[in-house]
Parts: sequence; C-alpha cells; structure tokens
Amino acid sequence: MNYLHTMLRVADPDATVAFFKLLGLDEVRRQDDERGRYTLIFLAVPEDTAIGDRRVEVELTYNWLPEDGEAEHYTGGRNFGHLAYRVDDIYALCHTLKEAGVTINRPPRDGRMAFVRSPDGISIELLQAGDAKAPAEPWASMPNMGAW
Repeated sequence: MNYLHTMLRVADPDATVAFFKLLGLDEVRRQDDERGRYTLIFLAVPEDTAIGDRRVEVELTYNWLPEDGEAEHYTGGRNFGHLAYRVDDIYALCHTLKEAGVTINRPPRDGRMAFVRSPDGISIELLQAGDAKAPAEPWASMPNMGAW
C-alpha cells in the first residue's frame, strides 16, 4: 500500500491555490471533468519526492456550480484534523502569510509550531524543521486568533 494524496473540497480554487502557493506548494497538474462537472487540482512541494516515485500531494476538488446556478458549500468533516508541513523558517513563512492577509491563528510563540487556515477553513500546521527557533517578537506575545 502507498499513500497517494489528501483530498480537500474547495469553494474557490483560485483563492485556495494562491494560499497554498504562499505555503510553497505548486500546482503539478489539473483535470477538468465536463461530464462530472468538477475540477481536480493537484499541489505538491516542488522538491518533495518522499514516497517512492510519487510526490505527496494535496488534491483540491472543486465541484462546479449545479445546473440551476445555486452554489454548494462544504464544511469540514468531524474526522478531519489538519494538514501539516515542515518548514525551513517558520518566522519568515508566517511573516509572508501575515503580509498576504492570512490570519495566523496560532502564532509560532515557541519558535516551533504555528497554525493557519486556508480560504475554505482547512487547518494547516506549520512545524519548524530541526530545532525550534528562539522565541522572537512579534510572535512571542501574539495571542491566538479564532480556532485552529
């Protein structure tokens, strides 16, 4: 058995791809299915070839508007927790995200862990590679914002 990907339903594929781009993931392929009325967008970290000959991927599934034009809205399932990524510099990435308007729900006060949410409310854990960084401002005194 081999792990292939994690699938997330999204309401705004452009906003979600832009968000994951800020995290360092690139779109590696896209598939539109006219008959099924959906789009699949696969994202991966460019250098990630961690599992055999396959990248570890996030699959974004965008269900097109129904024929009557009424928008569908998906909420997170109770069994889904979060996606997690190891990052080279948690402070630099959180700064980039904050500058782009992303709320840092759980700031990296400990220099090791932070949480943010995608445009669809998917919780993303960011973990510092190697040892934790020394506590630093503005992160050390920043409070949690919302749920993470």
